[in-house]
Amino acid sequence: MRAIRRQRLYLLLLMLGGVALAVTFALRSFNENLMYFFSTTDVVDGKAPADTLFRLGGMVVDGSVERPGDGMMVRFDLTDYSKQVTVEYTGILPDLFREGQGIVSKGKLNTEGVFVAEEVLAKHDENYMPPEVAESLKKQHKSTEVQ
Repeated sequence: MRAIRRQRLYLLLLMLGGVALAVTFALRSFNENLMYFFSTTDVVDGKAPADTLFRLGGMVVDGSVERPGDGMMVRFDLTDYSKQVTVEYTGILPDLFREGQGIVSKGKLNTEGVFVAEEVLAKHDENYMPPEVAESLKKQHKSTEVQ
C-alpha cells in the first residue's frame, strides 16, 4: 500500500516539474519576442534599450527625408513634436510613406544615437494613425501645454 502511494507521489511531482518547465520555456520565449514601443522623447531621454530591438514611432519631419548616395538607404527625422530622432533605413519604403505623416519603425539604436530601422510601417489611409504614435503625440502635447 505504501509503495503505491509513494509511486503516485513521485508521478505527481514529476508532472508538476514538467508543467513548471513548460511554463518557464513559454515565459522565456514570450519575453524574448516582446518588443516595446518608445517615442522619440523616450529615446532622446535615454529610456530606450541599447542594442535591443524596439519600435519607434512619430511623425516624419517635413524636409528631413534624404537619400545619401545611389543606394537604397534613406535617412529621415522622426518627432513627437517635442524631440527628434534620426532614422536610417535601407530598403524600399512603403508606398504611403511621406513627410508629415505618422509611422512606426522597428530597429535598434547605433552608437551615435541614430535609429537603424529594419522595418518601416506607414499608415494605410488619411484618417489612420498607429495607436502608439497617437498616444505618444497626445502625451507630448499635454506635457508641452503644462510647461
